[in-house]
Amino acid sequence: MEDLLKLKGKNIVVMGVANERSLAWGVAKSLYQAGANLIFTYRKERSLTKLTRMLEKTEVESKLVMPCDVNDDVSIKEAFEKIGSEVGVVHGIVHSIAFAHGEDLKGRFMETSRDGYAFAQDTSAYSLIAVAREAKPFMTEGGSIIAMSYLGAERAVPGYNVMGVAKAALESAVKYLALDLGEDNIRVNAVSAGAVRTLAAKGIPSFNEILHKIEEESPLKRNVTQAEVGDMSLAMLSHLSRGVTGEIVYVDSGFNILG
Repeated sequence: MEDLLKLKGKNIVVMGVANERSLAWGVAKSLYQAGANLIFTYRKERSLTKLTRMLEKTEVESKLVMPCDVNDDVSIKEAFEKIGSEVGVVHGIVHSIAFAHGEDLKGRFMETSRDGYAFAQDTSAYSLIAVAREAKPFMTEGGSIIAMSYLGAERAVPGYNVMGVAKAALESAVKYLALDLGEDNIRVNAVSAGAVRTLAAKGIPSFNEILHKIEEESPLKRNVTQAEVGDMSLAMLSHLSRGVTGEIVYVDSGFNILG
């Protein structure tokens, strides 16, 4: 299988690990098991502290840990220049970054503030564009970029509000980036994960209802796990998906197919 994946020794940047429940951490574990070199980015010192502790108490190792504020173009540029100078070539990127103000996830969507809307879009969608732009010069051997999405990008999910609109923009950005970067043999896809108990999910008021609904109605009659999202992400970053770009791949027990 390792020969099929062709990830041994490849340099993959993982962005957005908040804690052990993060989807990004699940992806990182799958990538590490496949032999990839992991490069982590973090925004705040408390995130670095958590990440350091996680690395210390697990078998996962990092090749590099780098600060990167995705709301700051200069920070993104500096991060990838430093990554490039350290490892030479970047083969893949995991963009698992999304954020909206808590007040914009409560109440009605129409009450979203202008600033809150702009912040959610900037952090959750535009950041992928900025990251792809700064990473491209170092993806000289082609590669794969994946973003993390959710069904709320195409359906109105109660309580998801402005984040749903940001994820819709993210999925559209995935397709346009795939068009831009295809000639450089860089693939861009999104993994639309089902409900997993992450830190971000805790901010959605209807989250527990979503979990129960998926268990009752999805074809597999269960919720997905962090490991299942990690393994599909691994496939999307690997040689196995070399002919796939601009796609939204669902890992949600089939819930998305229901009318």
